[in-house]
Amino acid sequence: MVVPTEHALHEAIQVAPLVLSDDVKQQKIEQKLAQMKFSAATVRKIQEVFLSEMNKGIHLQPSSLQMENTYVPELLDGTEEGLYLALDLGGTNFRVLLLELAHGTPIREEVKKYHISSDLRVGSGIRLFDYLAECVSDFVIAQGLQDVELPLGFTFSFPMIQHSLDIGVLVTWTKTFNCPDVVNKDAVRLLREALDRRGDTKVKVVAILNDTTGTLVQGSTLDSDTAIGLILGTGSNACYLERADRVEHWETERHGERQVIIDIEWGAFGDNGVLDFIKTDYDRENDANSLIVNSFTFEKYISGKYMGELVRVVLARLNRDGLLFVGDHTPGCLLIPGNLTSDLVSDIEQDSVDGGSCNTKEILKKFGIVPDEDDVKTVQYVCEVVSNRAALLVAICLGVLLKRIDREHVTIAVDGSLYKHHPRLESWIKQYIPLLAPDHKFKMIHAEDGSGKGAALVAAIAQRLHNRID
Repeated sequence: MVVPTEHALHEAIQVAPLVLSDDVKQQKIEQKLAQMKFSAATVRKIQEVFLSEMNKGIHLQPSSLQMENTYVPELLDGTEEGLYLALDLGGTNFRVLLLELAHGTPIREEVKKYHISSDLRVGSGIRLFDYLAECVSDFVIAQGLQDVELPLGFTFSFPMIQHSLDIGVLVTWTKTFNCPDVVNKDAVRLLREALDRRGDTKVKVVAILNDTTGTLVQGSTLDSDTAIGLILGTGSNACYLERADRVEHWETERHGERQVIIDIEWGAFGDNGVLDFIKTDYDRENDANSLIVNSFTFEKYISGKYMGELVRVVLARLNRDGLLFVGDHTPGCLLIPGNLTSDLVSDIEQDSVDGGSCNTKEILKKFGIVPDEDDVKTVQYVCEVVSNRAALLVAICLGVLLKRIDREHVTIAVDGSLYKHHPRLESWIKQYIPLLAPDHKFKMIHAEDGSGKGAALVAAIAQRLHNRID
């Protein structure tokens, strides 16, 4: 494939122009959103910065990318047999899952959801892990498997540092959890100790991972070319298969590994200021409205947790500047931070796909706004600009990964609510990647439930590796 010229790239990544009945207003609105559209030069610079941060992170130099070694050196090889458990902890509800494999392929799945009460999410970590062990035990006994040795993969969706496949030290709690005595402790050890205190099952915790790693592994059961895992939901992250000889952080003994899954932790890309050249005043306000300011910089450009608020910030500014919802079209409660969510942005984007306005008008009506036609077009335009920038940023980084992996064909396994529900994100990403990584063939597949199935599959890989070394 021919590498596009800078002009061709610039033209290809632009959104359709805004067309209003008032030319002056139209020009002013487009000018106010111009910073959210990238030139070809800006795209190239983002590519360079992302690659530079990756290289620094993998060589243990200061970087906004953690480039964490997951110690998962292989994917499934088709020999895996038997029963494997997963514990998927990432929020107030968690799951225990049983997966039966035959020739490395899932043939049966049993799942049960459990709720963690607010009092267990704060305070004593021992109480929390005792409850997790209680639920695992409840599930295993209900399946009649209390006397069967069951390897378990533990999806622990909180920032951690991995020292091996089965050692994950919590860096900090996020979301609604705050058990201070768990910080800087190994989550696997705490779960093992809690299971031992009960002593009523033969569950053996063999691996800890995050949902991104699980998504890559789950994707590999659907397509053997899978080498990238991507989460694009409330948050965002990616991982990929890296050459083992490039990885300097490796605390366990090496056994001739040729590759290993690297957890990029790209939500924090730019936390050190390297992406400030694309930051707009809208992004600064969005950041100021967030729970943890000056963190998760990249996530705030692209993920479901922040996309709706970013659109709301832009709309509120346009209203303040007299360019939107003027006169009788009062902005209502749309001016209140947090009131416009990303699922509503997806609904408005569906109107743009369909060439209609029903969803947009209905959403604005809920905010007490009676829009005119120019208002509707402006709201749709803002949603498109913000969404398109997110897709382009994801495509830029995926393009860098495809070049780094440098295989004839790479499949990208994706999961997450934003990816599933936004009507244009996937098609834009697929459109942009060939412009950014020409000559690198790729495919995107939906690998659902990497945090559950993926964790059980990693347990199977871990068990196979353990048996081989023994």
